[in-house]
Amino acid sequence: MLRWIDVLTYAKYGNPEPLRRVVLSEAEWRYRLPLVCYEVMRNRSTEPPYRNAYCRSYEPGRYHCAGCGSLLFDSATKYHAISGWPSFTQPAARSAIRYAFDDSHHMQRMEAVCNVCEGHLGHVFPDGPAPAGLRYCINSVSLEQR
Repeated sequence: MLRWIDVLTYAKYGNPEPLRRVVLSEAEWRYRLPLVCYEVMRNRSTEPPYRNAYCRSYEPGRYHCAGCGSLLFDSATKYHAISGWPSFTQPAARSAIRYAFDDSHHMQRMEAVCNVCEGHLGHVFPDGPAPAGLRYCINSVSLEQR
């Protein structure tokens, strides 16, 4: 189980190596991803709160990266955080997510990125439920439920 100290350690000293990497040119990403997905995943934009596909969806399944198909989260770790975006307590594996300090928009946050294709997913915060206390606040367009 990951804790906030683990997230901070990964962001500061290095993230776990993924099993594979997907590296495409920006032109290839533009061709592969729908525009709204491209803006979020490659330009680090954010989709509108509460009006997204997985905000209020709690069907069983697994959530994969919309960019490369890597498994990111399981629905068993999804919960109602009232944040406007789908929220999870844990990634599917320690190496699924890459963490980076993000001080954009005059805030200090921890960015969550797909560790395989480096697509922006959202952010992780230390205000989630026990026992780990993590809240992964993820853009729906960055995910595909299967």
